[in-house]
Amino acid sequence: MSLVGRGPDRVLRAVERSWRPVALLVACFAAWWVITAAGFVQAYLVPSPGMTLRLLADKWPYMWQHTWVTTYETVLGFVIAVIVGVLAAVVMVYSPSVEKTLYPILLFAQVIPKIAIAPLFVVWLGFGLAPKVVVAVLIAFFPVVISMVTGLKSVDPEMLQLAATMNASPLKTFMKIRFPTALPHLFSGLKVAVTLAVTGAVVGEFVGANEGLGFVILQANGNLDTPMLFAGLLLMSLIGVVLFTLVEIAERLMLPWHASRRGEAVTTTL
Repeated sequence: MSLVGRGPDRVLRAVERSWRPVALLVACFAAWWVITAAGFVQAYLVPSPGMTLRLLADKWPYMWQHTWVTTYETVLGFVIAVIVGVLAAVVMVYSPSVEKTLYPILLFAQVIPKIAIAPLFVVWLGFGLAPKVVVAVLIAFFPVVISMVTGLKSVDPEMLQLAATMNASPLKTFMKIRFPTALPHLFSGLKVAVTLAVTGAVVGEFVGANEGLGFVILQANGNLDTPMLFAGLLLMSLIGVVLFTLVEIAERLMLPWHASRRGEAVTTTL
């Protein structure tokens, strides 16, 4: 097929994949507009979409400043969680004793509500960037390490035996067999972790901050400013959607060979 013919095909596939979520989003906004326009709820409880969007337009420099702060905290926490999580997973897979020691601790740390321990990080680290990033790391770390451990353990034992018979070094075995096999599992965890990192950053801002969307939402809640509250929630959701999309794009670029990335992988029997 020529390159000229591939362009329209890709556009059609993109439209086919995206029209359903776009239609659902439009329907939600339409329902939101109908409910507020018909007066089913008071404006101070649920502002109209127009009121929320006008506020975003009028205060865009202010909102952008706080959105950038939350985005930076989220990305930094996510990157640290990925690095530490992948390294911890590798150590746990190659050392069963470390796994038996570390895994229960990770599980215990995961079940502790982060909003309950976030004030401790403010006491220890102050009101700057550090406590928000730490909370984002703690929330995003668990999906990364669990998905990476699962991926590294899902290698076909026959592949490992073949590598051993060919005298492949542990590093080559890891780079050529274990790591590529673990990538699909890792990306599944990354897509969960990047959205949780947004929550972690905002939770850190709830506890103690003078900037960021969490600070904006707290201020709006205290002033009963529901349009500002809804605007902050929309921007926070947008950060999560954009970061999730970037991770998915990276997955498509790095794993074009995987079955989940091919249209012919659909195995319906209808």
